[in-house]
Formats: sequence, C-alpha cells, structure tokens
Amino acid sequence: MRSTFHGLELGKRGLFAQQSALNTTGHNISNANTEGYSRQRVNMVATPGIPYVGLNMSREAGLLGTGVMVSDVQRMREGFLDIQYRNEVKSQGYWDERVDVLQKIEAIYQEPSETGLQKVMDQMWQAWQDLSKDPINPSARAVVRERSIAVAETFSSLYKQLQEVHSDMDKMVGTKAFELNSLASQIASVNKMINDVVPHGYVPNDLYDQRDVLIDKLSKMLPVTVTNGDNGMVNIQVDGRDLVTGSTASPVAAVRNPVTGVNDLTISGAQYIPTSGAMAAMLEGRDVLVPSSMKRFDLLAINLTKEINDVHQSGLSISDIKNGTAQQIPFFVDGTKGAPNYPSGATNIKINPAIINSLDAIAAAKPEGGVGNTGNNENALAMAAIKFKVINAGVGPNDFKEATTLDDYYRYTVGETGVMGQEAIRNQKNAEKLVGMVEGQRESIKGVSIDEEMSNLVKYQHAYSAAARSITSVDEILDKIINGMGRVGL
Repeated sequence: MRSTFHGLELGKRGLFAQQSALNTTGHNISNANTEGYSRQRVNMVATPGIPYVGLNMSREAGLLGTGVMVSDVQRMREGFLDIQYRNEVKSQGYWDERVDVLQKIEAIYQEPSETGLQKVMDQMWQAWQDLSKDPINPSARAVVRERSIAVAETFSSLYKQLQEVHSDMDKMVGTKAFELNSLASQIASVNKMINDVVPHGYVPNDLYDQRDVLIDKLSKMLPVTVTNGDNGMVNIQVDGRDLVTGSTASPVAAVRNPVTGVNDLTISGAQYIPTSGAMAAMLEGRDVLVPSSMKRFDLLAINLTKEINDVHQSGLSISDIKNGTAQQIPFFVDGTKGAPNYPSGATNIKINPAIINSLDAIAAAKPEGGVGNTGNNENALAMAAIKFKVINAGVGPNDFKEATTLDDYYRYTVGETGVMGQEAIRNQKNAEKLVGMVEGQRESIKGVSIDEEMSNLVKYQHAYSAAARSITSVDEILDKIINGMGRVGL
C-alpha cells in the first residue's frame, strides 16, 4: 500500500524548487542593469524514484516518483565568447590609444591652417621676396625680422607642446601602472573569496561575474591569457608572464629609468613591454611616435636655419657696406649658446642679437667686385629661393635621409602623420565592430531579458501555486483518513 504522507513530501519539494526558481528570477530582474552580470537559471531534476512499497514485494511497473530538486543554479555564460571578446577588445584598446596619440600630434601641427608652421614659413619667404624689391627699405627689413622671429617662436612652441605630450604620456604610464596593479589585486582577492566557498559545495556565480568584469577591463590594456586553477580560481598571464596566480597578484609598477629618464612598466620588479593592448600603444606613442615628431621638427629647424645662415653669411648688410668689411654673421643663432653657434634644435632658434639691435645687419646684397652697394638685392632673392631649394640627402644625424625641399619635408611629415591617423581610425572602427559583434553574441546568452524573466515569473508562480494546492489536497485526504475513518456508527 502506498504511503499517503508521500504526497506531502512531493508537494514540499515542488514548493522549494519553484521558490528557488522565483528567487533566482527576481535576482535576474534586480541585476538587469548591473555591469557584467550574467543571468542565472535554476536547473531542476527529478529526484531518484523508489519502488512502490507494499505488504509483499511490488510487481508494479516503474518506480514511485519522489518529486523534484534543484540540481544547480547555472550561470549563463559561454567561455569561448569570453576568450574571443578579450582578444578583440585588446585590439580595440590598442587602436583607441593610438588614435588618441596621433590626434594629439595632429592638433599640434594645426595643418592646414592660418596659424600653422607652414603658413608662418611662407610668410617669412614672402618677406624676403618683398625685401628684394626694395633692399634698403626699413619697413621691409623689419617685416623680415618679425617674420623670422615668428618662425623661431613657432618652432619652439610646437616642439614644447610635443614635449608636454611626451611628459603627459609618461605620467599616464605611471597612472595606468597603478590601475593595472589594482585590477590584478582585485582579481586575486576575488579568487580568494571563491576559493573560500567552492570547497564547501557552493557556486558563487556573482563572484564569477565580478571577476570576469575585472578581467575584461584588464584585457583591454594588456594581452591576457586566462587559465583555470583550483577551486574555481583562475590564473592570468600577460605575454607569458605571471600576473595573477590563485590568490596572489604580482605587483605592477612604473619605475623611473635612470638612463632614458622615463617610466618603465614593471611586473614583480622586472621591466615589461606589452605586445598589444592599450598599454602597448601608449608606450609606442611615448617612445616612438612623439619622439619621431620631435626629431623631425629638430631636423627641419636645423636644416632651415643652416640654409638661411649659409646664404646670409655670404651676403652683405648695410652695416658691411658702410664699414667696408663683410662681417658674415649668421641670421639665426643657438639661443642657449648665442652667436656664432648655429641652432642645435627646434627650441633653440633665436635671431642673431646683432639683427635684433639693428635692421642694417640684415644681409640683402651680394658682393659686386668690391664690398657691394646698397641697391643690390641678390642675397634677398637667394634667401627667398631657399624655399624651393632641393637639399641633398646625407648620412649625418642632422641630414635628411632623402633629397627634398624644406617645404616638402614638412608637408611629408604632416602628411605621414595624417595617413597614420587615418589608418588608426579605420582600424579602430573595425575593432569596434568586431567587439560589438562579439559582445552582442555574449549578451544574447548572458544578458537579462525583462520580458523573458516576467514570463518565467508567471510560470514559476503557477507551478508554486499548483504545488501548494497539491499539499492542500493531500492534507484533506489525510484529514479524512485520520479524523474520518473508524467513526462508523458514532
């Protein structure tokens, strides 16, 4: 004979299972807008059946059902998509940072514009051309001097802006190192919390989500490799170097390099140069892109001042003609050393103090047999022609690597930066599309749908009510058996 009390146990198990499902559904709804949350699902299984019991051995087919139980609360997550996402977001982080660096450089160039270096140099060449029309005109000489001062100041200003970008990026390396260290420490801390509960049979889904958010942030900055460890923990490596091992994080820091004078990124005290991710682009920008632009400014400044000085020293000024001697003074001098030193970089360009003190020191004439005369304009024309002069390539540190004019060299510099910027933006957009596609696939699995959860609420609510009703029915049966049977004739 089957036990009537068996129905109470069936109903109780149904209540507990549906209540767990209702609680989990409510948890999903509550975290619908929580960053990195993965929806959870209660998986139910039938509990093991038992043979029908009776006075004699049961010969009835099948087993007696014992109800339902919650086997686990599953976190809806696809590990392959996590790996794919982190690979793509690493690329996005790289191109995002590279675009940022190149845009800063382009903003300094300000080309084409009315205030850029190209315009200022054109105005200087035009001032020499105008001086050739009236070589002794004080106003024309004053314009030459002021336009040349503007060129020197523009070179210095642009170069110093690049130096500031370089300095800011070096400081950012320190800031990002602190952030990386914080992320690694947080992942190790969550690992420890997971390790504390998993051996006791618990499944800390919310801690897994919290850790995955941290890993996603880390993967945008560095190329991470995640492997499973003991008791639900994970180990993280970057370019083959241990960053997080269980509940221990390797310290990440920025250490000043005594040789280069900039911050080195270190892991456990050893220098680390990432191969991809935002940090790789940041270090490339600081160590390659910005210094390359600074070097180009120096080369342009050195060659421009050298060409102008060589022509100026071959000419005659009004002072030379009056004194009957050719002083052969340079037009530009090194601001840190003064005359007669040629400028050694973009920030050191200064007008010769002799020209600052007297406009008569500007050499606009060429010698004609003797010292010359004030009406000669050949040197001013030669100065204006420097704009179109092809400067031969050389092998020295301050020589152009290819034959070019000063204007063409600067245009090539600006154009190259623009092309690199366009390429970076194109790759950035492609990376964003790939990240968006993978993230969309991830969200389709792990994301919370309010409509779906509301449907589940109704489903589990009805199931709970039905289980409760079955207990009520069994209670009525038991009441009849206990209180109603054996009262015949009373």
